[in-house]
Amino acid sequence: MDHLTLYNKVRTVPEEAKKEIKGGRINGFTDINPMWRIKVLTEQFGPCGIGWYYEIKDRWMERCGEEAAAFVEILLYIKQGEEWSKPIFGTGGSMFAKKERAGINVSDECYKMATTDAISVACKQLGIGADVYWGNDKTKYDAKEKKREELMPAKEEKKEGLTPAMVNSLYLQLKRTGVGKKSLLDKYGVADIHEMTLKDYKDAMDKLSRKPDKDTPPPAPKEVIPDEIPEEETFGLPFR
Repeated sequence: MDHLTLYNKVRTVPEEAKKEIKGGRINGFTDINPMWRIKVLTEQFGPCGIGWYYEIKDRWMERCGEEAAAFVEILLYIKQGEEWSKPIFGTGGSMFAKKERAGINVSDECYKMATTDAISVACKQLGIGADVYWGNDKTKYDAKEKKREELMPAKEEKKEGLTPAMVNSLYLQLKRTGVGKKSLLDKYGVADIHEMTLKDYKDAMDKLSRKPDKDTPPPAPKEVIPDEIPEEETFGLPFR
């Protein structure tokens, strides 16, 4: 079995199905007519629902400032002979609210367009339109992926918590120095010692370790050398 049989059948996109995008952020990129992909799926596997179909796995909205984009995840299935394939994953996106000179432009077709985009991504994994992606042609999906990354919320950095031994060390230092627990918590803006970060812990231990024990007597005053005692003055009460 030649594993590239299907790939080679569907890799080439006819010129009539390609369109150069002019103007805007993706000027010069190549747009592939989504109906061409539907035609290819139908030619290779049969009508939708009989030889191929897709399921919507998830859909959601992401906001970035005043703009928002809709995203859809799908699972595409194709049938070869009597056997259905494993799910072919695809995710797509489309702008819902876009900031323009005249204000915010809202699209009521964002989820439909995101679904079409997701199907296109799944089809790409079958090799459909591969020559466009493989060659020098830039597609709008290159720009879309960058836009999606900008809209996706940054993953919150997981705070590394303190171990029980670290917490115990802090309590011992507080007890030794007499520094109040509330003072420590206020310093690092937390409600509980366990909420302190590893960076906070290292900083606190460094500062506390430099403090003397609370029971250490204050240093004795500097001894006065006799030569430094001024001679008795003969004027000025009440020392006369």
